[in-house]
Amino acid sequence: MSTEEKIIKTCNEVQQLLLYKNKKYGDSAINPIRVVSKSSNIEQILVRIDDKLNRISQGNNLIHDDEDVVMDLIGYFILLKVAIDNDAEASYNVV
Repeated sequence: MSTEEKIIKTCNEVQQLLLYKNKKYGDSAINPIRVVSKSSNIEQILVRIDDKLNRISQGNNLIHDDEDVVMDLIGYFILLKVAIDNDAEASYNVV
């Protein structure tokens, strides 16, 4: 398999994972229900990224032994991009 094909395959896997988790958790990253935390969705995603990076820094070879860690981080960064874009759209549409 060529590098290009591997990139496409990996991007498709990340897409499927994000769509699955978004459906499973009810769009909670972008549209949280805010029962306890009143932080913005961007701040909440950043906290999730921090938590995941902290686990990597504390773990022994976690990044090599647990493929989900990498996929989760890629997913969180995509969700962060979506949230930032949503905020930009909302700011742009304010009259």
